[in-house]
Amino acid sequence: MSVFALCFQFIETMTSSLQQIMASTGNGLDYDKEQELKTFDDTKAGVKGLVDSGIQSVPKFFVASSEETCNEKSDLRHTHFNVPIIDLRDIGKDGARCEIVKEIGIASSTWGFFQVVNHDIPQDITDEVIESIRRFNEQPNHVKEKFYSRDKMKKVRFNSNFDLYKARFANWRDTLSCLMAPNPPPPEEYPEACREILLKFSKYVTKLGQDLFKLLSEALGLNSNHLTNMGCADGHVFYCHYYPACPEPNLTLGHTKHRDPDFLTILLQNQIGGLQVLHDNLWVNIPPVEGALVVNVGELLQVISNDEFKAAEHRVLANCAGPRLSVASFFTTHFEPSEKLFSPIEELLSDDSPPLYRGTSVKDYIDFFASAGLPNDSSLARLRL
Repeated sequence: MSVFALCFQFIETMTSSLQQIMASTGNGLDYDKEQELKTFDDTKAGVKGLVDSGIQSVPKFFVASSEETCNEKSDLRHTHFNVPIIDLRDIGKDGARCEIVKEIGIASSTWGFFQVVNHDIPQDITDEVIESIRRFNEQPNHVKEKFYSRDKMKKVRFNSNFDLYKARFANWRDTLSCLMAPNPPPPEEYPEACREILLKFSKYVTKLGQDLFKLLSEALGLNSNHLTNMGCADGHVFYCHYYPACPEPNLTLGHTKHRDPDFLTILLQNQIGGLQVLHDNLWVNIPPVEGALVVNVGELLQVISNDEFKAAEHRVLANCAGPRLSVASFFTTHFEPSEKLFSPIEELLSDDSPPLYRGTSVKDYIDFFASAGLPNDSSLARLRL
């Protein structure tokens, strides 16, 4: 069979599947969620496939409750709430470093989020990373589908919603996941559309992550190498998200509210907003800042800091504009089989500050998080003493 015939056959099959999804969207009597999820998943085309098919309404399995999508916790009167922006330019100068450490400590304990500028990752690198994720997602589907998988231990995989069959509703998002360290796959296993730039970006992220863990260690009153010596910076995974324009953004979310199940996340995003953090019981926008990266505390860092640092709930709104593109660099080693336990750091404990959590391995923590699906409030709770 010719390549043209194969492509035509694939398009015909995918179109038929998407037509089934669209036809059932408004039919409550015949709605079978499990079957609709499978039909969607089997296209291996993700949310972008729905958009490309010309869909004009959000399929039922994407529709969230009004409680999930409402902005009642967002109050325009609280416009003075802004996520801290921290300048790393003078990180090597003693006096300035002390101030940076203080700012990072306050941001990590009160917000769980901050943005960094002058982080030494060149703008042309970050621009090319974003463009490469667009390239990957906007390829013909017969190229992307080779990476489509629900095997959470695959080092490179593409899918839509890691928790598709567990979540209360699906999110308007497709994701390419790439393990970058330690023990990454051979370079040829990364998609050609983004291979070279992701490998280059990974080196910059490794250096920035190490710098941030040193600053966080100092903010805890510890030796600057304490968190890196514990292994917090030993590995990272890129979660490359593609949020297509949504025809009914008020009905769903780009990403359900959650906390990150890692030590630290460094986020690169394009200029389409939507990211929000829950602060003082209000959803606060984190608007894109040219040249800035968003940094947030992960749940594992909250555990080992014994609640000195807080992992904050955050979400991404769906948007009628798009695509929104982002790359979340998760500092984690969950692909490694290590049974090493992470528990509150001994130097932070005292009679007045007893341990608040029992220890956990990274792999066990991630396995529980993945099995529960989003939203998930129980990962931290099950460790609390």
